[in-house]
Amino acid sequence: MFYRVLIFAVLACVLFKMLVGRWPWQKKDSARQQALLRARRLLGVAADANRNDIIAAHRRLVAMVHPDKGGTNEQVHEANAARDLLLSELPGPEN
Repeated sequence: MFYRVLIFAVLACVLFKMLVGRWPWQKKDSARQQALLRARRLLGVAADANRNDIIAAHRRLVAMVHPDKGGTNEQVHEANAARDLLLSELPGPEN
């Protein structure tokens, strides 16, 4: 009986992970953390990226999504917002 309950609990946890993307005991990321993660993914930078890394990644992305290159204004605005958000998270007076 105990093993049935244990197996059911394990399967429920695995199903939860597959559906939600996190384990049931993991704390849900805040909206700010989720926005930072999306910005890092969009620009393709690591969590420890410095100011120069962020700016270089932004320039590369904007060069690809600029309306003159077949992109849209919305994509450029999204890239700019991602850059601004990541730069605002950097420590130091240069922000």
